[in-house]
This record gives sequence, C-alpha cells and structure tokens, in this order.
Amino acid sequence: MDFSLNENQRQIADMIKKFGKEHILPKMMEWDESQYFPIDVFKKLGELGLMGVVVPTKYGGSGFSYTEYVTAIVELSKICSSIGLSMAAHNSLCTGHILAFGTEEQKMKYLPKLATGQWIGAWGLTETVTGSDAANMITTAKKDGDYYVLNGAKNFITHALTGNVVVVIARTGEKGDTHGMSAFIVDRATPGLKAGKKENKLGMRASETGEVIFDNCRIHKDQLMGNEGEGFMQAMKVLDSGRISIAALSIGIAKGAFDAALKYSQEREQFGQAIAKFQGIAFKLADMATEIEAAELLTFMAAERKKEGLKMTKEGAFAKYYASEVAVRCANEAVQILGGYGYTKDFPVEKFYRDAKLCTIGEGTSEIQKIVIARKVLGQKRLSKPH
Repeated sequence: MDFSLNENQRQIADMIKKFGKEHILPKMMEWDESQYFPIDVFKKLGELGLMGVVVPTKYGGSGFSYTEYVTAIVELSKICSSIGLSMAAHNSLCTGHILAFGTEEQKMKYLPKLATGQWIGAWGLTETVTGSDAANMITTAKKDGDYYVLNGAKNFITHALTGNVVVVIARTGEKGDTHGMSAFIVDRATPGLKAGKKENKLGMRASETGEVIFDNCRIHKDQLMGNEGEGFMQAMKVLDSGRISIAALSIGIAKGAFDAALKYSQEREQFGQAIAKFQGIAFKLADMATEIEAAELLTFMAAERKKEGLKMTKEGAFAKYYASEVAVRCANEAVQILGGYGYTKDFPVEKFYRDAKLCTIGEGTSEIQKIVIARKVLGQKRLSKPH
C-alpha cells in the first residue's frame, strides 16, 4: 500500500491550513473559553466541501474517499481539535449513517443539506445509564399506526442543541435484545424533540455536546432507516467507520502538540544551548515522532480498507485505540517539554492536553477497542461478560 499523499490530499491540506489561519486561529481560544460553537465556521467548511467529504457528488458532496477524509480531519485537528471533532461527527455519524443505510428518498432529502453545511447533523446512541452497554438503552420508539412515538433521552451528543437533524437509535423490541433497536431520522422542528443540558467539558469545548430529549416525539414510519430491529447493527457499522475519524482526530492532536514542542525546544535555551540538544528532550521528541508515524500508518491502513469496501472492524479498532493513546502521550510530553509555559494558555499545548483525553473515550473507549481486537484475535463473536 502506498500511503503517500495524493494530489487531492495535498490540495485539501493546503486549503485547510489557509482556512485555519484566517477563520479558526484568531478566535480559537475565545471559543474554547466560552464554549462557543462557531456554526458560521461549519457553514464555510460546507462551502469548501468538507461537510460531505465522502458523500457522492449527486447528493451535493465532494465524492472523495476515506483517505482524503482522514487528511482533512488531521489537518483541521492540528489547528483546533474541537473543529476537527465536530466536522468528524457530522460526517461520520449522522451523515454517514444516512449515506450507508438511508433509502434513496431519505438520501435525496437530507444529504444535500448536510453535505453542503446548510444543516448540522447529530447522532444519538449513548444514554445516561447506557454507554458501552448500548443494548440496554431505555429510549423507546412505540409503533402507532403509520407513526412511531419516541420517548427518552440521549446524552453526550455532539450538536445536541444546534443540530438540524438527529439520527437516533431507539428500542423497538425487548430491552437487551440487539435486534430490538431501530434507527430513525428526526428533524429538529419535530414536536417533542427538545434540547437538554449542555455539558461543561474539560476539553473540546468549542464542539457542542449535550442532551437530546424525546417527549412523545411523533415521527412517520418513513423516517425509519432500514428495517425495524436493524438499528443496533447499523450503529456498530457506523462506529467502525467513525473510529477511523477519531484516529485521524487523535493524529491531528498529536501532530499539533509535537510541532509546538519541536519548535519550542529548538528556540528555548538553557545552560547555553537549545533544550532540543539535551538527550532527555531529544528522546521525548523521538518517541513522539515514532508513535505518530505508527498511528498514522494504522489509520491509513484502516481507511484504505474502508475505501476498498473490505471489512475493517479490527483495523478501525487498532487505529482508534493506538492513535488515541498516542494523542494523550504526545500532548502530555509536549506540556512537559514546554515546562511552566506548557501549563499556560499562551501556548497551544495545554489545549491539546485537555482535548486529547476525549479521544480515548468517544466512539468506544480504549477498553472497548481492546474487547473488539481481542474478539478478532481469538476468533470469538463475544467475550464473556465483565465481572
């Protein structure tokens, strides 16, 4: 496999660097401090084709592959990982779910608005009492003639308050039955769909996270994606792809932290020389560079398999698990290299440090990735339940 950047990837990287310098860097820390979600930035990203990177052109998207998509997330996240996260969640989860499992009518109705950034998408699986244990969700969708009535709440949802459309997984069968859940598309204007609490987060503060509430929310059966009972399996396939995006997000954070640490270490002098010349610092940089390279290779391998239509559950888990842990380690080492300055908001590494931790949690924790990988390694469909 050749993982060198193609012409499209180079152009995307250059475009994002210019865009970030003009539209993100000047306001980035202000957004972070106030937890402001800059919708106008995502509208502009839509104009650049970055809100529908892998969506076919007939639906208003850019029609690129997952390799270009990975590059876009990495470059955005090197600048501001909050923007990278929201762009990834919009593309991989809400838009990606509709693209993969929606009817032609559903695709024509929603994808053009989502892919161009006219609409922001949200995706709801997690609940207060069910994170990794999604099969025991309590949000229900009760059939009532030609309609479904949704009741319950989803939390930790990206774009919960401002998303124009929400793809939600709700229980249509027995609790605990993986074939008892279904996926629905719900427009923001639908009566009974409400925004709940906005989370006050450690990092990724400019990426909106909150609660979505369904209070006798009545939707037509045409809003069901696929068949009733297929929602859980759809969600797992969406997460397979989404894990590649979190790996890319992680690489962007790691690279951003590394670049800042490298620059500082070559400029900062102690005892008459740049601190980069001290072995203690040089070895930190060597470790960071090596781990970033390995994470990038794992991520592009998974993206290539996705591009070719091959199974990539294991490869996606490899990439997401390793890259997210690398992001945390690199951000930590960057703060250490900058010392006291690394602990201040005058330098970028403290933000990378705060943002990185989310990567080991979102779209399946590191522990869940280990379970997925172990099942594949052991050739088992399921491991025993945890004690």
